[in-house]
Amino acid sequence: MEFFNSALGKNITFVRPAYFIISGFIGIPHVKYYYIFLCFVYIFSVLANTAVMAVICLDPNLRTPKYIIVFNLAFTDLFSNSALVPKVLDVFLFNHHHIPYNDCLTFLFFCYTCLSMQSLNLVALSYDRLIAISYPLQYRVKITHRFMFSVVASSWLSVVTVILIVTGLLTRLSFCQSVVIRSYFCDHGQLYRLACNDITPNFIIAYLLPALILWFPLIFILCTYLSISYALSKVTTVQGRVKALKTCTAHLSLVAIYFIPILVIFTFGMNIHPNARIINLSLSSVFPPTLNPIIYVLQTQEIKESVRKLLKIRKKSGIKVKKVIIK
Repeated sequence: MEFFNSALGKNITFVRPAYFIISGFIGIPHVKYYYIFLCFVYIFSVLANTAVMAVICLDPNLRTPKYIIVFNLAFTDLFSNSALVPKVLDVFLFNHHHIPYNDCLTFLFFCYTCLSMQSLNLVALSYDRLIAISYPLQYRVKITHRFMFSVVASSWLSVVTVILIVTGLLTRLSFCQSVVIRSYFCDHGQLYRLACNDITPNFIIAYLLPALILWFPLIFILCTYLSISYALSKVTTVQGRVKALKTCTAHLSLVAIYFIPILVIFTFGMNIHPNARIINLSLSSVFPPTLNPIIYVLQTQEIKESVRKLLKIRKKSGIKVKKVIIK
């Protein structure tokens, strides 16, 4: 962190507060019911994403390149809600609004890392669907285990590097006035606006970051589905088109759940009440990691068959144990 301080402000006297105050949900009527709702959402998210990861690990038929990304998505979703929801409940439900300076930056780092990885996972899945539908004969050659592992590793490395830079740039700021963050977590935009020295680098990266983690991935996904639509237009039978589209339904649902709430908030956010905006933002953060495993279990035939198979095996083993006990 000293690198940022020396490179961007040698003669600046930094004022680093001992803590920040997170005040996002303060003043919202009946908000404690929302905290209880978040608690149930978090418990369900942990159980559902853990179950998806367990099914992928236990079933050899799911150890394919595509499910490396699905496993990484479930892991990211689990990590995302675990990084956000328990801390939000601790801050607001138990009135621990004061968060130490270093803890706040750590909180920001993990939240933004998870948000970015969710987006890149959707990009990887869209590329997988593009190759599967547009170049089916080359799928096994292009989409290999090694390729998918390299995609996952490079995604994590890129995201961690970018978010470390974002976090590091915050350490050069001097907070000599307010320390109240009007959000439900240590939000980058809220933090750098509290500073009383030059915020130009933070202002620039605040505009670059959404482009890197939201708009470019969304544009890529839209382009892949345009290519998929073109490939499907060449399929002569309606049955063939429907069959190909069915393999995309789960991914399209994930894309809609992740991007549509964010687009709505960015588009109409200035016209709604600040309290409503905070609630909507928090819901858009916790809902995708909760709904993703449900969508994959309900809309992906391979996972549904795997779950049935595992349940049958468990049931048969239970019957055998009972027979042994009777004997």
